[in-house]
Amino acid sequence: MPTAVLLDLYNTLVSSGTDVRRDEINAAMGADLGVDPPERFAALFRQSYPQRFVGALGDLEATVRAVAHVAGVTPTEPQVRLAAARRRAFARELLWPSPSTLEALDALRAAGWRLGLVTDCSAETPELWKSTPLATRFEAVGFSCELGVAKPDPAIYLAVCSFLSVPPTECVYAGDGGSNELSGAANLGMSVVRTVEFNPSSAAWPRARIEALSELPALIGRPARSPMSAGPV
Repeated sequence: MPTAVLLDLYNTLVSSGTDVRRDEINAAMGADLGVDPPERFAALFRQSYPQRFVGALGDLEATVRAVAHVAGVTPTEPQVRLAAARRRAFARELLWPSPSTLEALDALRAAGWRLGLVTDCSAETPELWKSTPLATRFEAVGFSCELGVAKPDPAIYLAVCSFLSVPPTECVYAGDGGSNELSGAANLGMSVVRTVEFNPSSAAWPRARIEALSELPALIGRPARSPMSAGPV
């Protein structure tokens, strides 16, 4: 029976922000760096997410320099610091959870579930993670940019299972469905729940679905009596 809950971060625990807002931030970073037009940097930064998610571009400052170089500029260190600070401020804004999310996590822990995080993210997320109220709720975290692998690769789920010392068949996985994460988890034998709180329109999932994370504790109950059943797809 499941004993641990693995959770996605963006669009599950917190919003990833709108496409418009992300492009605004990225364009402002481009202006900080002297890219003309700034929207060129925004487009290149957005396109770099597969590299950023596996840590291929280094820390945030190194990432900013690398993308600026592709955009055809060599920014000064003050320009890099300004652009990086802008990105960190945006990430910090996104990473602050709602009270209902924290209450749901606390309810899961009180019921006896062990919690692990499995997230595709770039370097600023693990850098800021410990300063958020989410950090103390999780026993294990798996950041793709630190592990060098992203969902739905089995390695990222298995890394967090290893951190928790539980097999994947003893895990419930909850996420919005981005990056084919739900099928990736189910194929390892995890029970899977899709949340549509932040991402209602994509990633159809024929099994368990919740409208908000606050519904998860009631759905899965206590570890010894979880009604979920796992199976590959």
